[in-house]
Amino acid sequence: MTFMTTFQVFGNPQGKARPRFRHTGKFVQTYTPQKTRAYEDEIAICAREAMGSSPPLETPISVYIYIAMPVPQSYSKKRREACLSNDEKPIKKPDADNVAKAFLDSMNGIVYEDDSQVTQLFIKKTYESVAKVHVLVKEDLE
Repeated sequence: MTFMTTFQVFGNPQGKARPRFRHTGKFVQTYTPQKTRAYEDEIAICAREAMGSSPPLETPISVYIYIAMPVPQSYSKKRREACLSNDEKPIKKPDADNVAKAFLDSMNGIVYEDDSQVTQLFIKKTYESVAKVHVLVKEDLE
């Protein structure tokens, strides 16, 4: 039987920010920005809840990420309707690959041992009335 889990993270989707660097004396310290860390912590909480008592998967996996972007408040009623009917696509930030990176990194050790196990990755970014990211992870045993 193929294992499958799904969960949602509500709120505006965020991409994984680049690491930052700071000089401390002769050394350079690398760190992840606080906003990214907070978002990744929220993802990890949702993933743990979805996994329950199941251990992390050790098999090849497929990941489906559906990014629901909020329609900007400044859009006219006509443009808003076009967005919600999928006539207008969200081509603004955050980048879909950066959002996926945040999710893949956050699920390490929770849903699967390491994101190197991902053999298929599907990402879709659309406009919706409620901002969220919906994730489906399943074993890729076929």
